[in-house]
Amino acid sequence: MNERTEHTMDSTPEGDRSAVHDVVVIGGGAAGLSGALTLGRARRTVLVIDAGEPRNAPAGAVHAYLGHEGTPPGELLAAGRAEVRGYGVELRDGLAVAATREGEAVRVTLADATEVRARRLLVTTGLVDELPDVPGLAELWGTDVLHCPYCHGWEVRDQAIGVLGTGPLAVHQALLWRQWSDDVTLFRHTLDELDERSCEELAARGVGVVDGQVAGLETRGGRLTGVRLVNGTVTARQILVVAGQLKPRAGVLSSLGIEPTDLEMGGAVIGAHIAADPTGATAVPGVWVAGNVASPIDQVVAAAAAGARAGAAINADLIAEETRRAVEVRRAPHSGAPFSAESEREVCEAVLGERRHGL
Repeated sequence: MNERTEHTMDSTPEGDRSAVHDVVVIGGGAAGLSGALTLGRARRTVLVIDAGEPRNAPAGAVHAYLGHEGTPPGELLAAGRAEVRGYGVELRDGLAVAATREGEAVRVTLADATEVRARRLLVTTGLVDELPDVPGLAELWGTDVLHCPYCHGWEVRDQAIGVLGTGPLAVHQALLWRQWSDDVTLFRHTLDELDERSCEELAARGVGVVDGQVAGLETRGGRLTGVRLVNGTVTARQILVVAGQLKPRAGVLSSLGIEPTDLEMGGAVIGAHIAADPTGATAVPGVWVAGNVASPIDQVVAAAAAGARAGAAINADLIAEETRRAVEVRRAPHSGAPFSAESEREVCEAVLGERRHGL
């Protein structure tokens, strides 16, 4: 293991603030920590800045993540933090509000006005679910108000499930959730009149349809008991499925000229994301994204994989830059020394500078 200094989330030596890290990771969720782990194991100097606002905080457990099935989100993150610290990754609490170019580096400004610099930037800030404007939804979000059957379907199997119709994918949602329960009702809410095919498909699967706009939720003891229409009718339900707009937390990228673009599914706009190539590289050199900020529909396991993939791509990019510079130094006119292992080591040290990698 290398011998780089470890830092906890709240203890960053003042002297380190002027250092140029190899990589700054903004966002300490599954994607960010996976990227940091890959980079730390590649002997890179890495700083993770985390605002402490994970999207899945209301959920009781992480699901469909092999080896971590049923793990509470907080426990998964705590384990990840411990793992990256073991490879010298620095962790800092804070909200990154802007990122700007500073020569060949990127300068990241935090909400408390402190600044950090890095050769590369990985943004894994996730997203925000903008819920429909129905009283009571937000209070039950992540418990009895859900969105993803692969995240929560098993836990609510065979219960009375409602689907709130807010867009053209509502019929698809209702048919999807029918896999986990034979008691599924679609509340048309703000949907247009259903076409003949949709009505036939819903009827064939035994999915009920309730016309009328939803006014609010009925609860007892903090749990959902029913869905109330504007006419006062209440339909008993234990779970309500909603499709919020998926909005990336991407404000920090605006100062670099990177803006969200619409994300479509089945011809409908379901939110926005930051466009990137398969490795997470954005259109701005030196800036990568991973996780839900780039792919909003990914589950935790996919976000973690994307972070690891981006970390490897960033390391390869740094190696390419370091190799190019090493060749430039070696070819410099004033360098007339014959080749030797010692001269090559001197060249590399001149290019890379002093690095705390235990060498």
